[in-house]
Amino acid sequence: MISCDDSDVLPAARAAGVVSRGVAALIDLCVVSVMLAFLYLGLVLSMLALNPGSLRFPALDLVFTGAVVFGVAVLYLAGCWSVSGCTAGAAAMGLQVVGRRSARLRPAIALLRGAACVFFPVGLAWVAVDRRRRSLQDIVFGSRVVYVRQR
Repeated sequence: MISCDDSDVLPAARAAGVVSRGVAALIDLCVVSVMLAFLYLGLVLSMLALNPGSLRFPALDLVFTGAVVFGVAVLYLAGCWSVSGCTAGAAAMGLQVVGRRSARLRPAIALLRGAACVFFPVGLAWVAVDRRRRSLQDIVFGSRVVYVRQR
């Protein structure tokens, strides 16, 4: 069982590589997709409740949809990182995002890092080049993604 408690982060924890971080990101992408599907379903059901005579699926505007996807993804990442340091993907892969001085990111840093990860996901690829296995987002915001020990 993987746990994301502060006590599980070792002082010299091993930095996560590109494969485990990539798989965690794919899992998180699936989680965000499910969240968006539930939001759309809620929109359809609320429209049906307000006007039961005509059931039509709403057409989605590209700009509005993009903003909602961006917002949901950033809030999901930032919330998970500031509360526990782990998203669903990170917990599945045994990873945790930690800050420079503490085991958790401050909410403002988590929000900025989340926006950077969603807006520029290719920054993850820098992990394959960097000797200390840091993404561009890690370098900019002073975070690290480390393996947590199993209980």
